[in-house]
Amino acid sequence: MSEKRPIPTATPLKNSESSHGTNGVSATQSRSSQKALSSQEHIAITEQFSAKNYTPLDVVLTRGEGAWLFDVEGKRYLDMLSAYSAVTWGHCNPRFVAVAEAQMKKLTLCSRGFYSDQTGLLCRDLAELCGMEQVLPMNSGAEAVETAIKAARKWAYEVKKVPDDKAEIIVFSGNFHGRTVTIVSASSSKVSRDHFGPLTPGFVMAPYGDIEALRKLITPHTAAILIEPIQGEGGVIVPPAGFLKGVRALCDEHRVLMLADEIQTGLCRTGAVFACDHEQVKPDLYILGKALGAALMPVSAVVGRNEVMDVFTSGTHGSTFGGNPLGAAIAREVIAYIREEKPEVRARELGDYFVERLKAANLSKISSIRGRGLFVGLDVASQYGKAKAFCTEFMKLGLLCKDTRDQTIRFAPPVVVTKKEIDWAVEQAKVVLG
Repeated sequence: MSEKRPIPTATPLKNSESSHGTNGVSATQSRSSQKALSSQEHIAITEQFSAKNYTPLDVVLTRGEGAWLFDVEGKRYLDMLSAYSAVTWGHCNPRFVAVAEAQMKKLTLCSRGFYSDQTGLLCRDLAELCGMEQVLPMNSGAEAVETAIKAARKWAYEVKKVPDDKAEIIVFSGNFHGRTVTIVSASSSKVSRDHFGPLTPGFVMAPYGDIEALRKLITPHTAAILIEPIQGEGGVIVPPAGFLKGVRALCDEHRVLMLADEIQTGLCRTGAVFACDHEQVKPDLYILGKALGAALMPVSAVVGRNEVMDVFTSGTHGSTFGGNPLGAAIAREVIAYIREEKPEVRARELGDYFVERLKAANLSKISSIRGRGLFVGLDVASQYGKAKAFCTEFMKLGLLCKDTRDQTIRFAPPVVVTKKEIDWAVEQAKVVLG
């Protein structure tokens, strides 16, 4: 257990003070006039009052701009995580902030019980971007994955005519699709599954990248294959060349849906608009999120063909905030940005440059470097310990990254990062990993 930190005590309100402040002073104004807390004080408060579902590095962030973050003491850090691809377009990108501010003054939420002037336009724009026919907007990535699972099962029963409650979805070892009970039921991670049972049945595990092993697992009850085109949390694992094409071919042969979880890899992160594009593969359903909300709102979506999406009818699925006008307006601007600026080209060129520089640095503590676009994994050789310790060293030097699967360091900066900033990151890598 980590060492207990002292807990700073907030100044209590006087009896005459309400939550709205006193003498016309709002609670917000009162809070802003209080003494600023240090990083250690913020960490101590979080450790006391927040459930322990994450193990953050000891940095307390207060502001972001472009590819940079700033802590409460004013130190700046190059962001090499991008909030797991949610900050693909940079922190507080003025283009998206302006759209959000304008929409916030008009309408933020009306629920899907009514139409809004943004929701339908988002569905149209996203369907066109994906070359698909229908869109179901949601909020978090996990919600989108759950939506795709529900769609695949309902399609299996109503269209493919799989016997009731017999539908199976094939997933892959090392996957990460979210943390709901159903999704962790499809995980090979012990920590994700333990003591959350009874788990949801209907998932079959295949080794990632092995097309022949996958072929043997397909049965008449197989509804879908759920796949990350590149496994992010799994360690930035790029499958063998031709694997995605092989998955698509198997799906076509056996009338099985291909569900592509592009929540982290989609929307230009890997040097293509979608990671499936690297093999000219189109799934039956795209599962999108993260970058779609421009780091301002959680926005996700499932995008697919009519044959699959038509299984949803009134009352069969929904979300109060899904497709809300604020999130929809932001997401529409993201789509416009992709069409106009083609940021996937920048991600591809900078990603190639970054990997070349890292490999040329001859980092002695690294056993392998791999990636695609601005989605890069570095494996720490086991004799040097776990990756997290090195992430802590990077933090001390002003670079923020995170470990995954014990030995892998992920570098995934926003696409607004510059070559000069990448060069600086490589110099820090030489210090920490050389």
